[in-house]
Amino acid sequence: MSFLLRMVKDKKHQVVAFSSTAIALYGYDQGMMSLINTNKDYLKTMGLAEESPVVGVIVSVYYVGCAVGAVLASAFADRRGRKPSIFACLAVSALGNLIMFVSGLGYEQGAMSMMLLGRVVMGLGVGGIDAVVPVFSSEISADDARGEALAREFQMNIFGLNMAFAINLAVTIGLGKRNQWAWRIPIIAMQVYPLVLLAFIEGLPETPRWYIFHERKDDAHKALIRICNDDEEEAKSKWDDLVTAHKEATGKEVGYKDMLLPGGSQFHPTVITVMGQVNQALTGYGAVSVYGPQIFELLGFGVRTAEFLTQGNYISYFLLMTISYLVIDRIGRRRLMVYGAFGLTACFAILALLGGLAMNSSALGVSEIGVAVPGVIALYIATGVFGIGWLPTVWLIPTEIYPSTARAQGSAISVITWGIMNFAVTLLTPIGFNNLNYWLFLVFAFTNLFAGVWTWAYLPESGGRSFEENQAFFEAAKEKGKWRVHTVQKGEYLDMPGQEEEDGESAPLLSNGR
Repeated sequence: MSFLLRMVKDKKHQVVAFSSTAIALYGYDQGMMSLINTNKDYLKTMGLAEESPVVGVIVSVYYVGCAVGAVLASAFADRRGRKPSIFACLAVSALGNLIMFVSGLGYEQGAMSMMLLGRVVMGLGVGGIDAVVPVFSSEISADDARGEALAREFQMNIFGLNMAFAINLAVTIGLGKRNQWAWRIPIIAMQVYPLVLLAFIEGLPETPRWYIFHERKDDAHKALIRICNDDEEEAKSKWDDLVTAHKEATGKEVGYKDMLLPGGSQFHPTVITVMGQVNQALTGYGAVSVYGPQIFELLGFGVRTAEFLTQGNYISYFLLMTISYLVIDRIGRRRLMVYGAFGLTACFAILALLGGLAMNSSALGVSEIGVAVPGVIALYIATGVFGIGWLPTVWLIPTEIYPSTARAQGSAISVITWGIMNFAVTLLTPIGFNNLNYWLFLVFAFTNLFAGVWTWAYLPESGGRSFEENQAFFEAAKEKGKWRVHTVQKGEYLDMPGQEEEDGESAPLLSNGR
């Protein structure tokens, strides 16, 4: 019991638990909208036909809000602190969720406009959370534990996905698809996340790196004492390392022009960041998570069976994410992403074949169940492969490859790209299913192949290295005039390094206990 009490009181564990719960907001929205999209009363209230492309617009405008929210929240995080920025984002996401809940409640005229507004406002909050929380977490994690910390947080993202879909499925079964509360209850249930997090955020420490960057040394020292659980000696050691790192970074402020314009000091890391999110969207899994039931229906299952299979897929997804945090700091980000992309290529190619057989089973004389069962297995495997290889990695890398002066902006660029790409994917996916049917899986097979080849050629391994060491790769690439990983530093960044001496920003603020 005393051990559990120490765990609860430990600021290190509190930060991980808080960050994980905050990230779950993103997953909850995906699970929430997947069944709401098929609710008859929802469609009637919004004035939409089931196959209307506007269904996809309502889903996708959320990502526009996310992109804008990432910019605003990262700027606020740099000026006012990581904690105040997260607090503001939680409040905004709660407001957006409330607007969605009351959309069309007692009226129908203007219901769609209100829903669109709610989606955008909630996107502002969740996008800000997705931009700032990974920075908050990585700045106080050890170099050899950053991946594990973020992978654990994104496993909670999948918990949010499961929770939303389970609530959705339960009220749909209990109330039916023609009852308005079958889609309103899952929306308002999301309030538990921001409200609980708002209640607990005051008890967390601000990152000492932010304090030192703003010359608030007394506050930085107090934060270190809290993080180190009143261990003065450990706090003093971390303090010295942070001060040294700050002196080295002084005068090296970075703006968005340095990141977005060719020739800028952080242009190369920004291309890596942007392409990571582009390639993640091209894996197609954002579409799978939002339109899961429709995919199982395409494989030949009835509506209710497809819904149960979707829930099973999400549960498997959550459990398989355990593999990600066990291996991400051992075999690295790069290998996970390359192997994941090629694995997804194979899965989607198989799904294209099985989808075609399922839709033409009568003409071909093929057993429907003989096609549907392998399709379920392939989709379950694809989901697990994505979770292990592509979910946490693309969010982690931007927090590792920029200097402190550009880390929040880099994370914002990551969220902006994610928002734009997912806006496009979620908007086009229902149109694709309505017109391409199973051929859409073949499209995803080719996009995954591209993602794997690009990642193999251009993504440096950032795991197990300090922030300064990762910056050294980009400096060497600039001097050489080449970006392919194999040609820079004799291929040193193809894999994770051996044990490195910790100094400067390499020094962890949170130990992972190993």
